[in-house]
Amino acid sequence: MATPRLTPLELQIMDVLWTSGPSAVREVQERFPEDSRPAYTTVQTVMYRLETKKVARRTRKIGNAHIFEAVASRTQIQRRLVDDLLGLFGGRTQPMMAHLVQTGQLTLDDVRETEQLLHQLQEKEER
Repeated sequence: MATPRLTPLELQIMDVLWTSGPSAVREVQERFPEDSRPAYTTVQTVMYRLETKKVARRTRKIGNAHIFEAVASRTQIQRRLVDDLLGLFGGRTQPMMAHLVQTGQLTLDDVRETEQLLHQLQEKEER
């Protein structure tokens, strides 16, 4: 099954689940900064939506509180986001890489790590 697209609020809630582990709706809501905290019912609705999208699930119930956990990994969601972003560039990585270099967000160490990964993939393909 393809990883679904997530909204910014869905991503924020998933980040709480990835960071904190299984959590109740109230716990997730309280992890937001007080000045930009969404309403409890908003967080609850979004968590149910994440369950429908099969990226989170209810694991148990404690009293009236449902406990949710992430089903999709951070890596799966990040890959989807990167694929979507590359789609905006017609699948070309060069414009994005150029921007990262120009803004100082891509360092020489990052390039070296990427080169190592490319060599590992090439060796794997040759076997």
